[in-house]
Amino acid sequence: MRIIPAIDIIDGKCVRLSKGDYNTKKIYNENPLEVAKQFEAHGIQYLHLVDLDGAKSKHIVNHHILEQIATHTKLKIDFGGGLKTDDDLRIAFESGAQQITGGSIAVKDRETFINWLSKFGSDKIILGADAMNEKVAVSGWLEESKEELIPFIKGYQKEGISYVICTDISKDGMLEGPSFDLYKRILEETENLKLIASGGISEFDELPKLAEMGCEGTIIGKAIYEGRISMKQLESFILG
Repeated sequence: MRIIPAIDIIDGKCVRLSKGDYNTKKIYNENPLEVAKQFEAHGIQYLHLVDLDGAKSKHIVNHHILEQIATHTKLKIDFGGGLKTDDDLRIAFESGAQQITGGSIAVKDRETFINWLSKFGSDKIILGADAMNEKVAVSGWLEESKEELIPFIKGYQKEGISYVICTDISKDGMLEGPSFDLYKRILEETENLKLIASGGISEFDELPKLAEMGCEGTIIGKAIYEGRISMKQLESFILG
């Protein structure tokens, strides 16, 4: 299972929110590149980079930070937050993203998202399926759609999606443990899905459990920043 630390960016700084609420913002580092380099120094190969300013303004904002990290580290970066147009995608890929994550757009503009899938291929495009009460949430989690989570994922599998990041918003940033039951059901009801678990990771012991269930990757944020999971532990997990 891939270990994918998260860096969320507001105003060029590395922050974390709780349940996606911008009012709960906590700044962990003024310099995201510094954080990314620390990850890389401990054997981390992947990074989940979220442009929270972009999510709010509905277009890419912090691409210069993406470019900085992509230029000064070898991390394979998946980038999301406010990607709405072909131009946003072009900027993200030109700035060094290996993959992009589309969430709201997959709900609100299906045609564009499917077009990205056929244009760039399923290795480059990740479906962001973030849910509250098993309904897909959109617009930086500020609104709930009518889309049911599992049928939504299955519908996009038919269109060729293979990577899905699923965040249970009620767990995100709460350090109360991930939604094991939800991930188990998603994996049982889908075939060949590369499911990336996100939200609520709070201690190291949860990682082998997610791996055992068949998650392809897991995104870890606050647990690293708050020292609940050490870089040494992650290093040993990666080295197996």
